[in-house]
Amino acid sequence: MQLLTNTGSPEAQPRWDIEICEFVEKNLYTGVVSDSLDQLGIRHQAMREYLRPVHAKCKVAGWARTIACSDVYHIPENPYDIEIAAVDSLLPGEVAVCGTQGSIRNAPWGELLSTAAKARGARGAVVDGLIRDVPKIEALGFPVFARGMKPVDSMGRGLVTAYNIPVECGEVIVHPGDFVFADFDGVIVIPSANVKEVIAMATEKVQREDGSRAELMKGAYLRDVFEKYGVL
Repeated sequence: MQLLTNTGSPEAQPRWDIEICEFVEKNLYTGVVSDSLDQLGIRHQAMREYLRPVHAKCKVAGWARTIACSDVYHIPENPYDIEIAAVDSLLPGEVAVCGTQGSIRNAPWGELLSTAAKARGARGAVVDGLIRDVPKIEALGFPVFARGMKPVDSMGRGLVTAYNIPVECGEVIVHPGDFVFADFDGVIVIPSANVKEVIAMATEKVQREDGSRAELMKGAYLRDVFEKYGVL
């Protein structure tokens, strides 16, 4: 099970399987996960190519805690209330996934949110928008993927409207509890119902790729290696 405990009491916190996150980060890469999803007929799970790691230490796997943002053109009363609640709700093993409806008006994520998220046990963030404080986020060692940087605050420009609901991020619909995996090649989303199957398939494909690579390095022809291992 991905979700190990959830008693339903107000005090109880669900506990995600951190070992799965660590295994994926150590052993897999987004290409083989994407191929495994394709093999199951679950396509279009790779986010748009503009979502990039914002520093060199960015590789992250975890369960989606979704955050929905919208543009605003006034300063509302208590503009940070839902944003604070969303970040404070993060659990160990989760990745903050921020859908902005494609906005690049402001930077809804920065150093202090990264610090708070890391303190809650979150593994990283994927922001379909802009961020700021990148050198401080890098020094913190917190993985963040975003479409760019901009120094302006969200107040009066953008607002967190809800969290833990389905959001669109990088043109992929992400549900709370989906599995998010991001590395230098991009960001991939595994639907929660398919996590174990996809990871098992991807792990087996990595093993075949290792065999293929070893024979290619020895001078074997690509066609012969492909016929043997079935991977490219």
